Amino acid sequence: MPELPEVEVVRAGLEPAVTGAVITGVDVFDPRSLRRHDVASGTFVDVLEGQRIVAAVRRGKFLWFPLGSGAALVTHLGMSGQMLLRAPGAEDRLTRIRIGIESPEHGELLVNFVDQRIFGGMAVDTMLPTVDDFPGGFSGAIAGPALVPSQVAHIARDPLDPAFDDARFLSVLGRKATGIKRALLDQTLISGIGNIYADEALWAAKIHYDQVAATLSGRRAALLLAEVRAVLAKALAEGGTSFDAQYVNVNGASGYFAHSLNAYGRQGEACARCGTAIRREKFMNRSSHFCPRCQRRR
Repeated sequence: MPELPEVEVVRAGLEPAVTGAVITGVDVFDPRSLRRHDVASGTFVDVLEGQRIVAAVRRGKFLWFPLGSGAALVTHLGMSGQMLLRAPGAEDRLTRIRIGIESPEHGELLVNFVDQRIFGGMAVDTMLPTVDDFPGGFSGAIAGPALVPSQVAHIARDPLDPAFDDARFLSVLGRKATGIKRALLDQTLISGIGNIYADEALWAAKIHYDQVAATLSGRRAALLLAEVRAVLAKALAEGGTSFDAQYVNVNGASGYFAHSLNAYGRQGEACARCGTAIRREKFMNRSSHFCPRCQRRR
């Protein structure tokens, strides 16, 4: 599933084209991609056409595009979703939703929502005040209002968000009786981290994935948070992680961070730090990758 860096690459790629653009047309080819849209507010097409997009905003793995109406177009990529910027008339296989826009800078464009597995989706949602009075999410162009879509309100801020509260996160983490990786994947505690980057950050911090979170010292917990940020920032700089054609940016280009991974997917290979073979174990219907020597459970 795309994690924070992949989603941020998409947001940053869309932002120059969609900010200030007017939605000129909407085509829904597969209604299953509207599973989160509340029809009580109006049909997806009717509430979007003619609206001006104010910005492109992200919190964790969620994207949203505030509209002139005060609502927002919310997007989640799911496991295989893509948002591709195209010239008028361009076709993409497995396009579920097509949105035509008139950009003040780039003229007529299409935003094609492509989704092979249809676990992602789009919806028009109402906005709620944020509980901390800071902007709802990360936006590179402008500091947005202190509003967040209702279906994103339960998602915690991500560690690259300027409004992320380090002290609060570390305090809550220090009371968690669950394994540390399970805590990192809890999107209500810290958002944007998935299986790949959790394994990478834990490897960098030399912490076993099943170490009980509350047993970490304050110093080691702070080190882990710093490593989480470092791993996410490095992946973001390299365009995210791509293992197949599903993980691409708005122009269809793949990320390159897969070439920089130290733990995830490296089972059987020598640890870059000590030479011990990286081990893979089952974890929450997925897998954890770690060095049994560097990341001993304490």
